Amino acid sequence: MTTRKRILLGAFGDPGHVFPILALSEELVSRGHTVAIETARHWQASVESVGAELIAAPEFQVFPTDAKPLQPYQAVVKAVNESRPRIEEFSPDLVVHDVLTIAPALAAELIDIPRVTIIPHVYPVNTPGSPPYGIGGHPPRSALGRLLWKSLSRPISRGLSLGQRQYDELRKQVGLEPRGELYGSHSDLLVIVATLPQLEYPRIWPDHVHVTGPLFWEPEAADVPLPAGDRPLVMIAPSTAQDPKHQMLRAALEGLESDQFRVIATWNRRPIDNPPVTPANTELVEWLSYSRTMPKCAAVVSNGGHGTIARTLQAGAVPVVVPIAGDQFENAARVEAGDLGIRLPTSLLSPKTLRLAVERALSSDRFSSSVDEAAKWCNEHDGRANAADLIESTFA
Repeated sequence: MTTRKRILLGAFGDPGHVFPILALSEELVSRGHTVAIETARHWQASVESVGAELIAAPEFQVFPTDAKPLQPYQAVVKAVNESRPRIEEFSPDLVVHDVLTIAPALAAELIDIPRVTIIPHVYPVNTPGSPPYGIGGHPPRSALGRLLWKSLSRPISRGLSLGQRQYDELRKQVGLEPRGELYGSHSDLLVIVATLPQLEYPRIWPDHVHVTGPLFWEPEAADVPLPAGDRPLVMIAPSTAQDPKHQMLRAALEGLESDQFRVIATWNRRPIDNPPVTPANTELVEWLSYSRTMPKCAAVVSNGGHGTIARTLQAGAVPVVVPIAGDQFENAARVEAGDLGIRLPTSLLSPKTLRLAVERALSSDRFSSSVDEAAKWCNEHDGRANAADLIESTFA
């Protein structure tokens, strides 16, 4: 049995990064470890609900303005200086940090504490022969395709090299030696990639990088009424951060007004001006439990956040993805390339195209077969347990 340890986990305040940290913390607490989470103060109730202690993270504006001109790396330097004494006071045996939350990682290095990196989505490290991460490309199937990705490798490499230099300069500013390598913020000890292998492109994996399965956690939510009948149930699950005008939700409510479907839709507690008319075949709710509702669905329409796609596949539903920003484009491409579902570009979004995408998702045996395989893998691989086992192995 592993000796009980003190473990600090850190993530900035976005739900897509906090939820996996909460999931892993809950598992570690259940194994007897003492856990603290450094994150935004508004997550305090959730942190305490999983049995962890909150260490309020320094909070800075992400993008500089005239009124708040602090640049991102300047903010990290300030955050490291504020985080370090709090981490020292907790005195952890290990620091586990989200891939985009580098202040606790740097603080851990400064006080000589081992660290582990959590990547709550597909692995972002580029590999020869595959499309650059983030642009939403597919692996090449021909010499022409390989030539295309090769032609993009030079400008992509320039951007990565610039990021490496900026990160090394940051390290010097806080008193650490430069690492001189791409993705230098990732741990050399252990990197946990909390996704499904069905969403990953083929690669040779480093020995310290492990795909564990998703780290699922969600806030408490009451059961919601579902439309009556036995027609296929389709969920509309918009992003919690993107699409402020609710374009996808509006297109879905109009396009799926049909006797073919039942629809359960949520606006995810985000302001919605001029609320749309709710069709007779639809229930529109403020919030709902993905874990309890998705298993009843045949398809899920979303903007393509990794957590939503992973939940969809675990539930055995076919994803229809309308990406808007960030890693949603990459996630949509992985869904499409794996024959797991449909990518509908936002530029083509309309009530008609969305209805056609859902009809295709529900009628394709190819999608259902691939989704069944992904759901089976999820049911056989507990991401929480796998990640906790790997973390405990660092103490052996």
